[in-house]
Amino acid sequence: MAVHHIRYVPEPVLRQKAKRVPKIDASTHKLIADMIESMYAAHGVGLAAPQIGVSLRVIVIGLPEEEAFALVNPSIVKRSGERELEEGCLSVPGYRGTLIRSVNVVAKGIDPESGKEVRIKAKDELLAQALEHEIDHLNGTLYIDHLASEEDLYKIEPDEAVRE
Repeated sequence: MAVHHIRYVPEPVLRQKAKRVPKIDASTHKLIADMIESMYAAHGVGLAAPQIGVSLRVIVIGLPEEEAFALVNPSIVKRSGERELEEGCLSVPGYRGTLIRSVNVVAKGIDPESGKEVRIKAKDELLAQALEHEIDHLNGTLYIDHLASEEDLYKIEPDEAVRE
C-alpha cells in the first residue's frame, strides 16, 4: 500500500469524467488499498480515484468509527429531501462552502470483494453526503460547483480539519 499525493484544483483530472472499471483485478484491489491509506493520511472521510490522479470510477468512504469500504462504478439511483450543509474537499484545501445536498441517497455499484452489484441506502446524513460528494468527483464535478454564489465559499483557518 502507498499514500498518494492528493490532486488539487485546477488539475485537469479533477474535471474529467472518470472511466468505468472494465473488470476488478489485482490492480483494482491495490488502487483501493492505496486510496484508503491516502484518505486516512489526509484525514478525509472519502476519496475518489481522480483525486489521486487515476481517472477510474472508484470511490472509498471511511466514516468515523466505521470500517472503510469501496465501490466500483458507482452511481446515485435515488435522492430525496434537501438540506443545507457545510462541506469541504481534500482537493480544495483551505476552503469550505455552504450548499444543498440530499437527505437520503441510494447508490449502486460493484462491491470489489464479492464482485456483485450492491445498493447502499444512506439515511445517515454523513454517508449520504459522502456518496454524493465522491460520485460527483467521478463525473468531474466539485462541491464548489454546487454553491449558490461565491459568498458561500469561505477560507478556513489552517488548524481546522478539512473533511470531505
